[in-house]
Amino acid sequence: MIPASRSHLSLLRTSAGEVCFPGGKREPSDQDDVDTALREAQEEIGLPPDDVQVVCTLFPIINKSGLLVTPVVGFIEESFCPNPNPAEVSAVFTVPLDFFTSQKDHYAAHGAAGLVGPLHSFHFVDPDSRGQYHIWGLTAMLAILVAALALRKKPEFDVGFDSEDPLSFFQQILHRRLNKL
Repeated sequence: MIPASRSHLSLLRTSAGEVCFPGGKREPSDQDDVDTALREAQEEIGLPPDDVQVVCTLFPIINKSGLLVTPVVGFIEESFCPNPNPAEVSAVFTVPLDFFTSQKDHYAAHGAAGLVGPLHSFHFVDPDSRGQYHIWGLTAMLAILVAALALRKKPEFDVGFDSEDPLSFFQQILHRRLNKL
């Protein structure tokens, strides 16, 4: 399961209404990317750092705003009960990993401006709350990537990169963006 959250609509200036993973900018007190991720998860959804078994960090990816994002992947107990910060998050929900390898509820747009590969989009209905969520963009791409790597399962749709060895694809995008600076 992947925990995700929806940004609070009225209080946030950026990413309002978007589904995203906990995360944010590194602060001077953070030792590294893992420290940043654990601090942000605690601030946003009340996840104690000691309750996370960090598995790895993935390679850096540039988001739509040109910021470098380093995903941190970890395990948490299924019994974790989120306590969302209302100033940052309006809802927290979990999605089974295999959802992101299935064609069902997956949509892709090709030829989006500034994108290399398809823009992935999923529609998810939380069976517990009946909340409906639109998971797209970088959040969808990261969920597909983690699902493909963790489950060692090729998605049922074209992901736009080699799901068994995605590193070279993302490195090429990073180098292209850096060369334009």
